[in-house]
Amino acid sequence: MTGRSVVVAGRRPVLEALRSGRASEVLVAAGARRTPALRDVLAAAEEMGTPVTGVPRERIESLAEGASHQGVVARVEPPPPLGEADLERHAWPTSARVVVLDGVTDPRNVGAVARTAEAAGASALVLRRRRGAGITPAAVKASAGALLHLPVAEVANISRALGRLKQAGFWVVGLAGEAETSLSRAAPPPGRLALVLGAEGEGLSRLVRESCDELLSIPLRGRVASLNVSAAAAVALFGLPPGDRR
Repeated sequence: MTGRSVVVAGRRPVLEALRSGRASEVLVAAGARRTPALRDVLAAAEEMGTPVTGVPRERIESLAEGASHQGVVARVEPPPPLGEADLERHAWPTSARVVVLDGVTDPRNVGAVARTAEAAGASALVLRRRRGAGITPAAVKASAGALLHLPVAEVANISRALGRLKQAGFWVVGLAGEAETSLSRAAPPPGRLALVLGAEGEGLSRLVRESCDELLSIPLRGRVASLNVSAAAAVALFGLPPGDRR
């Protein structure tokens, strides 16, 4: 086990972690009911050769950090992280898509965005190291296992990270409610795409907005003024047309 291990909480997330081959240890609360779901977890751990340890429920509560745990957590080795410099020198696919979060502080939103990004075939997720949510048990649980597969870069400066992505051939699109061009009218992005989303309410910070090649809005026809960041990510990732306009 390394210092990079994270905790996955809950029977289904733990089962997914075991099946991914990334779980290094399973911890079960003393007295936890042996439901079919827990029996599946224990059987998968035995099949994978992953050690299972019984611990006091208080220990599970502490490790889960508020996430619903159902009496079981696992220590998991996530995919190798990306450093800021890797954003420029990584061997990205020609049609790579990277999702960048600017100041999203709710770990459940981070997890939900990761789930959407992984389902859409994104190559990585970029997070702000300070004043932003990291990879917590709640984020991993909300991702439904996506954070066990999606590489993550936690960076100190989003604007600088976007500059590195540009050097790697990414076209940077920021979502902004006041942008004049909507997703429905957007031209295909030129190859690699970095999609930048800000916190709900605050939106993108000024320097991040200025670092974008293009700002797009989501056309809202109802009375609700905005979408949750994970819903906005889904609309953009599946709504932006593929292609290369260079």
